Amino acid sequence: MEQNQKVGILLPQDILDGMADPAMRRIGDKLLKRKRLDMEDGLACLETTDLTGLGQLAFAVRKAMHGRKAFFIANHHLNYTNVCQNGCRFCAFSRHQGMPGAYTLSPRAAARRIAESPVSDLREVHVVGGCHPELGLDYYVDLLRALSEARPGVKLKAFTAVEIDHISKRAGISHGTCLTMLKEAGLAAMPGGGAEVFSERVRKALFPRKIGGRTWLQIHGKAHGLNINTNATLLFGHIETPEERVEHLIKLRAQQDRTGGFKAFIPLPFHPENTPLDHLPGPTGVDILKTISTARLILDNFTHIKAYWVMLGKKLTQTALHFGANDLEGTIVNEEIAHRAGARTEAGFTLRGLEALIREAGFEPVQRDTFHQPLTGVSQDEYDRFREHAHYPAAGQTRS
Repeated sequence: MEQNQKVGILLPQDILDGMADPAMRRIGDKLLKRKRLDMEDGLACLETTDLTGLGQLAFAVRKAMHGRKAFFIANHHLNYTNVCQNGCRFCAFSRHQGMPGAYTLSPRAAARRIAESPVSDLREVHVVGGCHPELGLDYYVDLLRALSEARPGVKLKAFTAVEIDHISKRAGISHGTCLTMLKEAGLAAMPGGGAEVFSERVRKALFPRKIGGRTWLQIHGKAHGLNINTNATLLFGHIETPEERVEHLIKLRAQQDRTGGFKAFIPLPFHPENTPLDHLPGPTGVDILKTISTARLILDNFTHIKAYWVMLGKKLTQTALHFGANDLEGTIVNEEIAHRAGARTEAGFTLRGLEALIREAGFEPVQRDTFHQPLTGVSQDEYDRFREHAHYPAAGQTRS
């Protein structure tokens, strides 16, 4: 069944006609006609007061793509260093070298943490850290090898595009060469961090020493060309404008059209505590749900939208599953970055806890691997049938 037909079944005309905001009805009509949303549509989604109508649109697309499946993974987050030279104004995690609390794990110490991970059915290690001014390429290669030896068969999702750029510059090699060497050492996938907002205005104000959107997208494109799947993020709720949020999503969609290697999009609500921006309130619950729904509608070529429970909290995470999200991330074990900025959630979650959270929200929990392939709860054939209809490109556009 075609995507627009599925959305139509799940969003019948009487539901569309009953939406309070005419803009939501217009966007619903575009979805049914398989037309891509544009800047005007994205702004309408972010600015609407009809949260229910927007949620109905996003949920119809989410349900057409995934039914009532909600995905999660048995993973362990590892932050190998908090030493960073970038000094981003929204970050509460980083320290300059020599400051109290600064640390760098040796590859052996990092491997020991993973060997001792409480997650018995561990599938993935999520590895990110600061841009350390003194670590060389050998450190990162040794780190990947040590982690691979600590838990053979576990996939390593490691290093943001910002870290790849930093490692490459330190080693005097190209991004492609750097990625190839890291892949040979055990790199299986890349996280989506470091994108922040693809706005030069925001970059100059908040993270001037970090790569801009163009370089971030180029690095992910290089990774996709090497068959390294990646994720993508948006940090929102600080000084960015609604237009900048939507532009960010449209640029991600365009990159996915070109290289096709993004597995998931993760909207990250800004947490201001312990940062130079602690005078800002951060996004409201309504704003978070609008952004998740808007992402689901604009990113028609992204199969998965994550509700990152660490930053959303359990209650809003459950709600987000009804507003377009279909993935909760994972067990995590020891999250540091968001908690340094004031996140009040636990540092980790059990598999049983994630399953219960999903079931209580009315969905079917499905454990997955790093590449978003289901492990339990649904047959591969059944999930493949969902994925066949995961995109709803503009009329006349070839599926990639």
